[in-house]
Amino acid sequence: MATHTAGAADIAQHTPMMQQYLRIKADHPGTLVFYRMGDFYELFFEDAEKAARLLDLTLTQRGASAGNPIKMAGVPHHAVEQYLAKLVKLGESVAICEQIGDPATSKGPVERKVVRVVTPGTLTDAALLSDKNDVYLMAVCPGHNRRGVTVNVGLAWLNLASGALRLAEVAPEQVATAFERIRPAEILVAEMPAETAAWAPPAGSGALTRVPAWHFDVGSGKQRLCDQLDVASLDGFGAQTLTSACGAAGALLLYAAATQGQQLRHVRSLKVEAESEYIGLDPATRRNLELTETLRGTESPTLCSLLDTCSTAMGSRLLRHWLHHPPREAAIAQMRQQAIGALLEAPPHASVDILRSVMRQIADVERITGRLALLSARPRDLSSLRATFAALPALRDQVAAARGAATSLAHIAEALEPPAECAALLQRAVAPEPAAMVRDGGVIARGYDADLDELRDISENCGQFLLDLETRERTRTGIGNLRVEYNKVHGFYIEVTRGQTDKVPDDYRRRQTLKNAERYITPELKTFEDKALSAQERALSREKALYDALLQSLLPFIPDCQRVAAALAELDLLAAFAERARALDWNAPTFAQAPGIEIEQGRHPVVEAQVEQFIANDCLLSAERKLLLITGPNMGGKSTFMRQTALIALLAYVGSYVPAKRASFGPIDRIFTR
Repeated sequence: MATHTAGAADIAQHTPMMQQYLRIKADHPGTLVFYRMGDFYELFFEDAEKAARLLDLTLTQRGASAGNPIKMAGVPHHAVEQYLAKLVKLGESVAICEQIGDPATSKGPVERKVVRVVTPGTLTDAALLSDKNDVYLMAVCPGHNRRGVTVNVGLAWLNLASGALRLAEVAPEQVATAFERIRPAEILVAEMPAETAAWAPPAGSGALTRVPAWHFDVGSGKQRLCDQLDVASLDGFGAQTLTSACGAAGALLLYAAATQGQQLRHVRSLKVEAESEYIGLDPATRRNLELTETLRGTESPTLCSLLDTCSTAMGSRLLRHWLHHPPREAAIAQMRQQAIGALLEAPPHASVDILRSVMRQIADVERITGRLALLSARPRDLSSLRATFAALPALRDQVAAARGAATSLAHIAEALEPPAECAALLQRAVAPEPAAMVRDGGVIARGYDADLDELRDISENCGQFLLDLETRERTRTGIGNLRVEYNKVHGFYIEVTRGQTDKVPDDYRRRQTLKNAERYITPELKTFEDKALSAQERALSREKALYDALLQSLLPFIPDCQRVAAALAELDLLAAFAERARALDWNAPTFAQAPGIEIEQGRHPVVEAQVEQFIANDCLLSAERKLLLITGPNMGGKSTFMRQTALIALLAYVGSYVPAKRASFGPIDRIFTR
């Protein structure tokens, strides 16, 4: 039944509810629509069949529309994240359609709207993301010469969870290498199948999403980039001369903003990457060196699993990035190694162990900032951010005590300055231990909003108010047996026995007459009644409004939060490198201008951790000795020696200490290994 592509005449044959659904579905033809109905997200027709198959749901059939039975499958709204995670892992995209109208005032179906689209490359929810892996959305735009031949391929990729945006232009034959390095989860291409022939993405590169070709217009892309970055020109980013990459960026930003249903407030900077910045690693070399994944596809044992003793998820993600992006510039590695040395030589009160224990209390500021920018941060995100800001001054003091002459640590210490206004706002606004969800209440701190405090007091201290009122009214009227009470039928009332009614003040209004008593209401009690009977509901509504306003108030601090997150991630990774160097007996390499490799008593870092004893060996290459011929029997260690040398060189240029007694390296531009 091809209901999803039904025309207006066909839609008119359906029930009003199905008409609404089909119009929404028509705008998202290649996406599963999670259509909110009460406590469930429902799927209909082909979506229901597909979701039932992929998620192992029960496929039901209820009623009919346009004379055909309605196939349905649903998931409970409170557990939706686990279903979304499974679908995204399978490469599916999901449109989340919420009720935005008021059921009490709606005539016909409650108004609904798609508020966001969850796709493999646009994940931001903590429940859908791996803590230690970045998720990238990439757009690809081929560049042609006047004869229509593809001369380069423009790439733009975005980590929506952090706001990091990068551009590059590569030769068609380098696309596979770029894909292996970046590992995009989703790839945007134009709706022209023939276009991919010159640069076909490798198998398993990520979910392929086709968007209209006009999204890749170069002029529009440059303007969209300028608007996003709030600049008049892209010269400051080195991107003004790029064409195909800007076209890719335009499509990327348009798609990402559409999936979120809002602007991308945290995408405020841009980095243009050139292949010449990094030591070249072709796909086969990356796989054979087992940097972050073994040849069998597992995450351990790898170089990353050996090095990753990071205290935060931010440090772990940065480690993966550094391993796949070793810089060719030796000065970068030297600065990092200088910082590691300073941490290892720090005084006892600022030792690397103490520093790392403090870092374990640090929240994932990078991803919290991303959710702040998209107005999807939850209460405990804010309390975690507040706790992190509170810990920063002590952390800065420790870094300052350890930094010595390490300029990179000085830069980190400076960047760890918490945004004072943001920290103060979080301290005032967020409860000490907020609920997980705003809808549960107890999120906004007492004292932040007088109206909310009053509503909470009414709800929580109703009995005390009635006792106080009763005491005051007895004193005011002189009626000693006056009682203030409540029942579900008549609400709140003041009860006076018949013999005392002549003492009733003029502001009392009769509410009910009984055989031996009269019941009254006063303006004060009526006002309290109106508040009390709806206090909890109004408190939750007020709290939701205050929380939404708080998120808006935090938006100006996003750049500060990103600055802090970047500094924390780098500090965490450098501290992990220091810990590994001390624990594994690694040493700082040196760098030379002349070509060559000198390694004394080198060891394979991963193999050494898997065996009882590893026999160290040397490697010497120079201008006079450019080639080594390695012979020996099968399983004799030839491949281990080659990979060991490659890994030691890579570690040196990443900025880590290395598993060798002594090592020195000249310039390196590429690494190959079998």
